Order: sequence, then structure tokens, then C-alpha cells
Amino acid sequence: MSVSKKYESIEHEGIVERADDRSVTVKIIANSACSGCHAEGFCLASGQKEKDIVIPGKYQVSPGENVKVLMKKSMGYKALFLGYILPFIVFMAVLIFLAVFSVGELYAGLGALAVLIPYYLILWFFRKRIENKFTFTIKA
Repeated sequence: MSVSKKYESIEHEGIVERADDRSVTVKIIANSACSGCHAEGFCLASGQKEKDIVIPGKYQVSPGENVKVLMKKSMGYKALFLGYILPFIVFMAVLIFLAVFSVGELYAGLGALAVLIPYYLILWFFRKRIENKFTFTIKA
């Protein structure tokens, strides 16, 4: 992953798997945060996941071609907010609320964890609507 020189988009290198008149499917390898570590090859925690990104539109690319997948940096911040920051805020708010009302540490912690279940279920139910807001483009 890299950020473009103008700091306006996030780039991932990938390989075109399929291309037709309606969309292009690109396989990217998402490296974990420890990809720069010298022990990466021996560590079980280092993770590389292949992800298929479907990009709507017609592009002049062919299967097997190396391309760069671009996403606006603001979309990356939005994903970060929905996936990590907002659930953390909800978790902490519920934890503090329950702790203030002397529910007990165990039940306050369990209640704060339990509130994340409906949060992520709501995200899952609205995943199609959320996916439509995240747009990708290809740079050959």
C-alpha cells in the first residue's frame, strides 16, 4: 500500500483476474503491519491476505496485467472510522455509563462488549449500501 504523491489517494498494486464490459476484478495482496519486520518469514503472526476487488466500469486491461487500484484517502478514513473508531467510542461510552451506575466491573465490561454485537450486525446489514459509497479506480 502506498499513498500517491499528491496525498489524495491510496494505492494498492494488484493483478487483473477478470475484465469485461461491466467491471474489472483485481486481486490485491493486503500485507499486515509487520511486513517490514526482518522476522516476517518465520513469524506466524505476519499475515498476507489476498483480496478480490471488483471495480465497476470498462477499463482497457487484460487478465494477468499488473495495475494499481486507487481509492480516495477520505474513503480510507471513513472505513477506519466505521470499523474501529466509532465502535471504540461506543464501547467506551457504554463502559463508562455502566461503571458510573455501579453495575460492577464484570457486568460493565460484558455490557460494553455486548453492545458491539448489534453495532457490527447493523454494519453487516447495511454492507451493500456502504460498499456503494466506497469507489475504486484503476491506474495501469
